[in-house]
Amino acid sequence: MELTPEQEAVRETVREFASEEIRPTALEADRDEAFPEAVWDGLADLDLTGLTVPEEYGGYDAAPVTAAVVNEEVAYGMLAVATALSVHSLATSCIAEFGSEDQRERWLPEMAEGRPVGAFALSEPHAGSNPAEMATEARREGDEYVIDGEKQWITNGERAGVYILFAKTDRDDPSTVTQFLVPGDVDGLTVGEPEEKLGLRASDTTSLTFDDVRLPAENRLTEEGAGLSAAFHILTGGRIAIAAQSVGLAQCAFDEALAYSRERDQFGGPIADIQTIRHKLAEMATRIRAARLLTRDAARKRGAGSSPGGAALEASMAKYFASEAAMFVTNEAVQIHGGYGYVTEGRVERLYRDAKITEIYEGTTEIQKTVIARELLE
Repeated sequence: MELTPEQEAVRETVREFASEEIRPTALEADRDEAFPEAVWDGLADLDLTGLTVPEEYGGYDAAPVTAAVVNEEVAYGMLAVATALSVHSLATSCIAEFGSEDQRERWLPEMAEGRPVGAFALSEPHAGSNPAEMATEARREGDEYVIDGEKQWITNGERAGVYILFAKTDRDDPSTVTQFLVPGDVDGLTVGEPEEKLGLRASDTTSLTFDDVRLPAENRLTEEGAGLSAAFHILTGGRIAIAAQSVGLAQCAFDEALAYSRERDQFGGPIADIQTIRHKLAEMATRIRAARLLTRDAARKRGAGSSPGGAALEASMAKYFASEAAMFVTNEAVQIHGGYGYVTEGRVERLYRDAKITEIYEGTTEIQKTVIARELLE
């Protein structure tokens, strides 16, 4: 799982940006619940907002392993920024893979430059882990679709200028889920107030309400009924991104704990000399390494097309293991810091709060285990 010289250069560049540009903004952005737009512009300058955009449309078109490296290093700086980037990349992936040539030319070059920001609208108030239960409907009327419904937990919901929407063409038939491209300025679309969250507080997470929204038929991205399989295909790559972000978050927490253990004196010396602390560090480092290897293995197989189902099994294994590793490592980092780990002025407190979402979004841990079991048994 060694990186190529090019991938290693990318890793170093993004780590430097994360350390010098993202991390210094993290405390204030988290406290103010405000996304650091200047950081987003910096990602665009590095061509990272075009991570999944083909080169012919001005994008980076990164291989899956390279994309995983980028996600890991951005999350090392701040998970909220990495999450915004991965969701934007889901949107560009959908347009690149399922859109028409006109749609690609219209949207991808500008999205590669960072604006408009993309969002991915799949979850609903009563349809999270089982999107087939969604109630949002897109009725065909002549050359238009009329959309009514509500989406929830939409990352980039407030910032986005384009939404990838999933809706049924027949509300009572789960086999009719279809994918659409919705401009952010369309009449009838209302963006809700940002949610107040435990962690990931700098990321805007909102609801979306569609009230008699009329879209030209050419804004449909998939054939009617092909939307759910398209969503699952795209989300396999998204789960690898979340696994990579979990690794980056955990690595950041570990580095903080390691440094603190060398600096903090108790009982006549640094706490790094205490066997209990040393064992914690050993287990933290081992889980991070295992998570990174699982993630890069999934990314490699996704890129090579060597795994049936587009690496769905490997992606779910990586996402499940890496997210739990992030929770374990951040918890131990807080413990090693003691009281200093519990206060909001410290970095590890935020990392601990942020880590929890990695076990929930883009498929909960329980859903990942379901996918793993299904892939093994079938």
